[in-house]
Amino acid sequence: MAPAPVHPSSALHDGEPAAASLPACVHYAGSERFLRKALAIQQALGPVFDITGDCEDGAAVGDEIAHARMVAALVASPENHHGRMGARIHDPAHPAWRSELEILVGEAGERLAFVTVPKVDGRGDVQRVQDALEALRARRALARPIPLSVMVETHGALRDVFAIAALPGVVSVDFGPMDFVSAHRGAIPAAAMQAPGIFEHPLTRRALCEIAAAAHAAGVVPAQGPSLALDDPATVEAETRRSRDEFGMLRKWSIHPSQIEAVLAGMRPSAAEVATAEAILVAAQDANWAPIRHAGELHDRADYRYYWHLLQRAHATGLALSPESGRRFFGSVPS
Repeated sequence: MAPAPVHPSSALHDGEPAAASLPACVHYAGSERFLRKALAIQQALGPVFDITGDCEDGAAVGDEIAHARMVAALVASPENHHGRMGARIHDPAHPAWRSELEILVGEAGERLAFVTVPKVDGRGDVQRVQDALEALRARRALARPIPLSVMVETHGALRDVFAIAALPGVVSVDFGPMDFVSAHRGAIPAAAMQAPGIFEHPLTRRALCEIAAAAHAAGVVPAQGPSLALDDPATVEAETRRSRDEFGMLRKWSIHPSQIEAVLAGMRPSAAEVATAEAILVAAQDANWAPIRHAGELHDRADYRYYWHLLQRAHATGLALSPESGRRFFGSVPS
């Protein structure tokens, strides 16, 4: 009997740890009504995007505890059908962050997909939140770890971004352009808070490049903050595609339901790219990952890895794959 084909996840990593895998879109909402709407959309589309219950900007001053309880109740509810809802707490300088964390872990820790920490001033802030999270997890005897997403929107966070991305338990580093621009005290124009300025001003370009480089080096996901175009999906898609193609971002925020599918579309590879990846990977697997010739060109393990990552991205963003690659690489035949 011939041996079973070796899956690319086993064949192409050469012992290195697998990179973190997250949906390409994360949708932020603060109110209960909008969170329930997002959960309904997620149930319809499938777990192709995450949801963040926003305890930072979503809570009125003085209402932080009640707001955190509302978010925790939704995370723990049957409406969180796919288990892909997390929460953003207040920053480590705010008096409510620890109480929010205690509520979220205590009331929804078994189902909390991640915790996002904003406005950190460096690695030490992230470590402080992480230590508190681990202590709460141990106290509640939760078996599963709760990953951290860390927002980079201060000078200190950008200075320490490589150290932050390398911390165990961090799964994404997210660029917050509006706070980052504001931190420059008017030295960067407001146009750099959104596209196209964010891609063109040297200081925001530098931030995007540093965040992406740090994330990829650590095997975590680099993410970009939201588009401000609420009623223009074509603009959101174009911005997303530019952040992916020019800056290596693999995840983007959505702040309006109309942006979700636009972000996913912008993160998807083209049909032609997917067809090439499928043909090369199928032939490579048949050759037990030895070098092959395809369309008059030599391909080997170095670019097999590239095509495998591309195919994973296509699958994660809901792009239809061929029955052959679906069966071989993802254990199912696409409908």
